[in-house]
Amino acid sequence: MLNETKNKLKNMYNITDIVFDIYEKAIKDVESQFDVYDKIREFNQLKVLNAFQEERISDSHFTNSSGYGYGDIGRDALDRVYAKIFNCESALVRPHFVNGTHALGAALFGNLRPGDTLLSICGSPYDTLHSVIGIGDNKNIGSLREYNINYKQIDLTKEGKVNLEKVKEELEKDKTIKIIHIQRSTGYGWRRALLVSEIKDIISFIKHITNDVICFVDNCYGEFIDTMEPTDVGADLMAGSLIKNIGGGIAPTGGYIAGKEKYVTQSSYRLTIPGIGGECGSTFGVMRLLFQGLFFAPHVAIEAIKGAILCSRIMEIAGFEVLPNYKDKRSDIIQAIKFNDKEKLIKFCKGIQYGSPIDSFVECEPWDMPGYDDKVIMAAGAFIQGSSIELSADAPIRPPYIAYLQGGLTFDHAKIGILIALSNIFKNDSI
Repeated sequence: MLNETKNKLKNMYNITDIVFDIYEKAIKDVESQFDVYDKIREFNQLKVLNAFQEERISDSHFTNSSGYGYGDIGRDALDRVYAKIFNCESALVRPHFVNGTHALGAALFGNLRPGDTLLSICGSPYDTLHSVIGIGDNKNIGSLREYNINYKQIDLTKEGKVNLEKVKEELEKDKTIKIIHIQRSTGYGWRRALLVSEIKDIISFIKHITNDVICFVDNCYGEFIDTMEPTDVGADLMAGSLIKNIGGGIAPTGGYIAGKEKYVTQSSYRLTIPGIGGECGSTFGVMRLLFQGLFFAPHVAIEAIKGAILCSRIMEIAGFEVLPNYKDKRSDIIQAIKFNDKEKLIKFCKGIQYGSPIDSFVECEPWDMPGYDDKVIMAAGAFIQGSSIELSADAPIRPPYIAYLQGGLTFDHAKIGILIALSNIFKNDSI
């Protein structure tokens, strides 16, 4: 870091020499890890470029359809580009998905029927899916449970692995299981994200027991972190958000579902209505942004990974427990930091907000956010509301007070934000 940069950070944010010392040690430690992810970025950039070229994308695809949106060539071409990138039969990419949970929910509602069972094998799914499934006290909101769709879950082992023996037991005794839900990312848990190689082994194990289940992967936060995606290794269906990795920080909204054509089609009937599915849906002039964001995504996702790796090492040196470790192989952009202290957790998130390009002057506070069981603090001074490919940090306010950092459109911004956040913790504290 240039002395001029250090001086500016000191003057603007009161970052101490001790914090800079931690940074200098951490940046040296993580350099070899950066090389690994640069090679992944290069591979995925080539994959995306090739898909654009094979589909002969031109500016004629940056359409601005209205009304029903019949024959929107940009929308239909983007579906094909996604399917090529994900090496699968079909994809449904739409700005009409309001978030990743909406895409996941459409996939579940589209492919489950009364009497079927959804089995989650990574423990409790991400908090916002609880209302979709019908976990907890949410009633009369149209959850899966209210449509007589059953739910079971198998917790991860102490080592954070899928308990395959219990999965086998459930599949052999319960023939109503229709979808097996696999959550790739950390979510709001203290566990590693599942590697694509692990997802491959899990799906292979399941398919050797029965082919009559849909292996469905929540792929949020995971795109372009590996050279393979879950659909490359046997996933029947997966879904994610365009304001995470794959939107490249440019897509203004939206989500995707990808996988086997029959399951994607069934999902599309819950995005719109049965009989219409993906044939309708005007695109409001956002197609160029969706294409361009996808093209940038391999680079941006790795910038975010580099920020997470640096954060892991910095916070570890500063005395906090982190997961994953900076040397661990990664499968999502999330970095978890365990504070065991409510106030330090809040200070860290506020520090990320102070380092944001948008709303840096705002004091983020814990609040009752829709879809969450606990109060949640979210630091997200983003160009796109809720975009977690942009530098952000959030946490449910519950012991052991874990913050989840993700994003960073550029590594340099992630680096600066992390230093500001650490300094904010140390204010009025002894280091």
